[in-house]
Amino acid sequence: MTETKNPTLTPELYAYVLSQNPPLDAAQQELVEITHSTYAGSAGLQTAQEQGPLLAFLVRLIGARRIVEVGTFTGLSTLSMAQALPEDGKLITCDISEEWTGVGRRVWAKAGVADRIELRIAPAIQTLRALPEERWIDLSFIDADKANYPLYWEELVRRTRPGGLIVLDNTLFQGQVVDPDATGSAGAIRDFNEVVRTDKRVEAVLLTVADGLTLARRLD
Repeated sequence: MTETKNPTLTPELYAYVLSQNPPLDAAQQELVEITHSTYAGSAGLQTAQEQGPLLAFLVRLIGARRIVEVGTFTGLSTLSMAQALPEDGKLITCDISEEWTGVGRRVWAKAGVADRIELRIAPAIQTLRALPEERWIDLSFIDADKANYPLYWEELVRRTRPGGLIVLDNTLFQGQVVDPDATGSAGAIRDFNEVVRTDKRVEAVLLTVADGLTLARRLD
């Protein structure tokens, strides 16, 4: 019998969770505030506040020095990971919006990590296919257009070093993945989750963090 131990995530409980995590620093908080005030209709695209500290934790946990991100938006996840990198670390982040990423650029500079971030404005699949072919990526984070997750996955898995991580956001897609007739982005994620589950190159877990977060570790 399948049972959940997850408590109902009330606003009070969510606030408590955030209070027990590392707090957002001034730069991260500024990005959250700018995004919600300037792009209120699109603010849901921003990485959940609990995910920023988690991504930074994962960067430090595996000693990541080379990161690739697909989907920048206004740059909160980018900032969180870049701050966790060593000074000589490098993060390549892919997006197609000069406007949204421009917000991130300004805050990355204020936070003193702009030299660790290389923003590439182009369709992400073009950027990924132009990357070196060897297995050099320590960690990647995919949070972009859902229909193309399988394409991004393939390009990143084969470039990830043994023990490296691929982190994927929105893998529960608002709970719609349980619908066998799901279409659109929900259907794409449902199909993609099967791709990850059956890929023998990785071991993966799907967690009920925010809108679903999958962690996949590249095997030898």
